[in-house]
Amino acid sequence: MKLKFLPAAVLSSAALLSTSAFALEPTELNTESFNNDQILSYGFGYQLGLQVESQFDGEFDLDVFTAAVIDAMTQADPQVEAQAFSAAYQAMMEEREAQEQAAAAERLAANDAYLEENAQRDGVVTTESGLQYEVVSQSGSGESPAATDTVRVHYTGTLTDGTVFDSSVERGTPATFPVNGVIPGWVEGLQLMEVGDKFNFTIPSELAYGEQSPSPAIPANSVLLFEVELLEIVDGE
Repeated sequence: MKLKFLPAAVLSSAALLSTSAFALEPTELNTESFNNDQILSYGFGYQLGLQVESQFDGEFDLDVFTAAVIDAMTQADPQVEAQAFSAAYQAMMEEREAQEQAAAAERLAANDAYLEENAQRDGVVTTESGLQYEVVSQSGSGESPAATDTVRVHYTGTLTDGTVFDSSVERGTPATFPVNGVIPGWVEGLQLMEVGDKFNFTIPSELAYGEQSPSPAIPANSVLLFEVELLEIVDGE
């Protein structure tokens, strides 16, 4: 018997988790005595649960869900029409989008206050574009990259609340990339540095990802903070 999972269109926003929608308690199973069919049954059920959990924003009804799974696996006629499901799903997505837009607008308003306050700190320089930078240490090497160069850097990126969303330092491996291949705030900021320098960048959302969210770790309209150490300009050869 084949399990039919939710269509790809329904699973497209799997990164948006909503665990609060599930007031469920785990069931303890004696898995040591499981045979192969039971292991497979649990594996399929767990995968299906993850898929549904990543999508559903409402009050989960386990009885209704279980009945629907049984109907599908026994090839019984669905008790809810596809059109009704589509309408309910569309309504859920529209509500989610409205909530996300409201949160993004609120975040954008908070950005202005954060940037204005940060600009007043000693040592912070604000460029014409709105990029804010602070010199942590300078090497005096006199060697600065151009937009067409490739550089090797160590960095840590955080949100304004201190949440780390990416760090080559934590990975223990420097990042190498073309200067003009990253977000505008980095393109400008890197060219202000000399090899061996360490700067702090405060990048307004319009110089980062703007209204687009590149990953769940970086919400739309986020101000991004980076501590960047320019290790070297990589020889094109």
